[in-house]
Amino acid sequence: MTNRHTIGEVAEKTGVTTHTLRYYERIGLLAPVARSAGGRRAYDDGDVGWVQLLTLLRATGMGIRDMLAFAELTRAGEHTIPDRIEVLQRHRDVLDALLRRHTEHLQLIDNKLTYYRGVVDAAATEDAHA
Repeated sequence: MTNRHTIGEVAEKTGVTTHTLRYYERIGLLAPVARSAGGRRAYDDGDVGWVQLLTLLRATGMGIRDMLAFAELTRAGEHTIPDRIEVLQRHRDVLDALLRRHTEHLQLIDNKLTYYRGVVDAAATEDAHA
């Protein structure tokens, strides 16, 4: 038996608002969620895991269009795994390039900080000797 979760519980577990969860379902990022006898959304553990993956993809800058393509491929079945690999690899390549660029920028900022700290330390030493 799978666990069932309310929309509020899923929002709390994933950090995604209830509005976003409804939006994801409306546009097809989430498959239609099962409903309780009272008509309320009843997410299963698989739904929660999927929302967590969507959250990761979004947080890493993947666009909704690519997320939708990935979701459609996933729902289409196992034969789409090579296509899913391609989508994720493209996204990974973008992230890798961004990370390299940020690493270079961080190094430049570190160099500038080192220089400025050296200036401050030299001035403090000079003041101490004066």
